[in-house]
Amino acid sequence: MKLIERTDYLKELESVRLIPDIKVITGIRRAGKSQLMDAWHRRLPSLDPEGHVIHINFNLTEFEDLLEYHALEAFIEDHYEEGRNNYVLIDEIQMCDGFEKAVNSLHAKEKYDLYVTGSNAFLQSSDLATLFVGRTFEIPVFPFSFGEYLAYFPSQNLYGSLSDYMAAGGMAGSYLYREASQRYRYLNSDVMNALIVRDIINKYKIRNQPLLEEILDYLMDNVGNLTSIRKVTDTLSSNRTRADHKTVARYMEYLCRAFAFYPVRRYDVRGKKYLKTENKYYLADHSFRTARLGTRNMDYGHILENIVAVELLRRGYEVYAGVLYKKEIDFVAIRGGEKIYIQVCNDISGEKTFDREVAPLLAIRDGYPKVLIARIYQPAWQYEGIQVIDPADWLLPIPQK
Repeated sequence: MKLIERTDYLKELESVRLIPDIKVITGIRRAGKSQLMDAWHRRLPSLDPEGHVIHINFNLTEFEDLLEYHALEAFIEDHYEEGRNNYVLIDEIQMCDGFEKAVNSLHAKEKYDLYVTGSNAFLQSSDLATLFVGRTFEIPVFPFSFGEYLAYFPSQNLYGSLSDYMAAGGMAGSYLYREASQRYRYLNSDVMNALIVRDIINKYKIRNQPLLEEILDYLMDNVGNLTSIRKVTDTLSSNRTRADHKTVARYMEYLCRAFAFYPVRRYDVRGKKYLKTENKYYLADHSFRTARLGTRNMDYGHILENIVAVELLRRGYEVYAGVLYKKEIDFVAIRGGEKIYIQVCNDISGEKTFDREVAPLLAIRDGYPKVLIARIYQPAWQYEGIQVIDPADWLLPIPQK
């Protein structure tokens, strides 16, 4: 398999090297967490030639004797080298019974720089403070961005490559398959079904797998639409599926905790407050929708919206769905003192569609940037202070200063 160096993640790891926190690499199954750990192992000698690396990968049988936390800690202690920086890298740590006890003990000794990855069901953002007594620093890993896709499949046709990326998605493991049907089978069976069966169902002891799958399909089919627990429950009931609000809410939360979906809350632009009713849900990778639901009802607008949502998260923004005078703004992206208003549309060639998309942005009276991302197949241009840009250009990596 062709390897692409994920430089942004490696730079982030470099920035927290030797900081006394437990570095936890999280993300959906097959997003590249293990490959990132391997790359970090290869990078460390150049950053610290005198350092000592202890790398344990529980996918390998050579470490099966360490699948109990006492044995794991003893192995690491036996391999500690005095007078050097000792880096401990543990991959698929959830396979070790009682792993959190070993990690907490090692962290308390204050002589190791700790990095761990694991199953998305066992290392979730909401669980880290409970699992690890010491402070943690989470590094969320996403599937391939469009920029990484271009590094994997170099092309001179930028706009054509975006069309390919919209179809293929960012799960690099699927790129090995030549036929689209094979790629989608891999995504559905090896990633999504494994995510549901092995991870979510096993962790939470779920008995009603069909209900979980129906909720999964509903959220996939409604990517980018305002969704509430009541709306999901009512739809299931109309399809003669018995479900109560509490169960639906719990299953939706499990899917988000496992990084299958990212919920986006609503934000009142005028009142500058967050709204509790109805969220939008975006898939960790847009290819899952096509793999599971098929190509018969391809919604390129929502696929593009999903790509933009994940890219904003990848760039470190807080992402909200904007509301202004009953008008919807696809995204309000906030990062520190920076704020951007974004509309996303696949096709704005029609005058009515263009007017509809710019209207909410024109209604905003503050001075923050406003962007309309649409497939225009040409360089960006301005319309009354709004930047109109093709997603292929907007998705390109931002040059580092």
